[in-house]
Amino acid sequence: MHRILVVDDEPMIRKGLEKLIQQAEPSNIHTDTAENGVDALEKIRSSRPTILFTDIRMPRMDGLELCQRMQEQYGDIPIVVVSGYGDFEYAQKCMSYGVKEYLLKPVTKAGVQGAVSKLLASLAADSERAYISLSQSEQWLERLDEAIWHLKDEGIRETIEEIRLYCSSRRIDDRQREQLLHELLAKLVKQINQRDIYKMDCDELLAEASRQTSFDEFEQSVQGLMKLIRAKRKGLAREPIEEAKAYIERNLSKELSLEEVADMLGLNASYFSQLFKQMTGETFVHYRIKRRMELAKKLLAAAHHKITDVSYEVGYADHPHFTKTFKKFTGYTPSEYRTTLGIE
Repeated sequence: MHRILVVDDEPMIRKGLEKLIQQAEPSNIHTDTAENGVDALEKIRSSRPTILFTDIRMPRMDGLELCQRMQEQYGDIPIVVVSGYGDFEYAQKCMSYGVKEYLLKPVTKAGVQGAVSKLLASLAADSERAYISLSQSEQWLERLDEAIWHLKDEGIRETIEEIRLYCSSRRIDDRQREQLLHELLAKLVKQINQRDIYKMDCDELLAEASRQTSFDEFEQSVQGLMKLIRAKRKGLAREPIEEAKAYIERNLSKELSLEEVADMLGLNASYFSQLFKQMTGETFVHYRIKRRMELAKKLLAAAHHKITDVSYEVGYADHPHFTKTFKKFTGYTPSEYRTTLGIE
């Protein structure tokens, strides 16, 4: 529903304008009136109109001052000036305050309804061009987040180019673009920190982003964020816990410590221990033992492997310790486990 405010000190003219305006789109327009500029501004503050119709000569605050105040405070509300022939110089002055339409008294039905239809169509077009949907913004955020996290330069470039083309086709103005890019970067930092894996100190990067005016500068900031993650990972591309699991798998035969794996990932050992438990539901030590015992079961299933060799293969130089651990894990000693498989 569009709200149109009519400002005129003459009651008959107000009523006449109201009637003509409502006839333009009866089901989609609600009209309100004000007697002068002071009354109009009070009503605008409490209930913002879609369009303003105003006379020029009025007591307390005339139409000229009202147009000036509107430009300062509500520059996006289109104004239609309605005036007598003798007020043409005033009407010209109003035009310098962003007035969209000028109607000469006595107004006609065609003139009023034509102005209303023209301005509503223009507002609808501007709204479509300048609107950035929340879902669209969230899609860009998700894609940039994934590309940064997985260190994919191409994904970053493709997404930024899509944003660039979208803003161009929708005629997004400079202020909206700058706000969009700054918000995207701030949310990217927040999402990466919410993973609770790396704490990114991005105050300087965000400060620069608040001043950025171009997509090239935005891309530099995003690339800077990715470089910080790459440095934290010491060049590793996968997420830390996945990288840790792969490293454990490659070193099951070694006496691998939590500190060694944490150092390989570039993480504090205490923090890595907590993170591993959080992400896997197991402690580092229990996970490593489990993987060793699962490998031991596979090796024991091959009859040509000696049990002592299996013990060394999964990182146990102390054979009795291996036997004790295997039984605790499976319920069988290594030889008993082979018997269950029919291997004597």
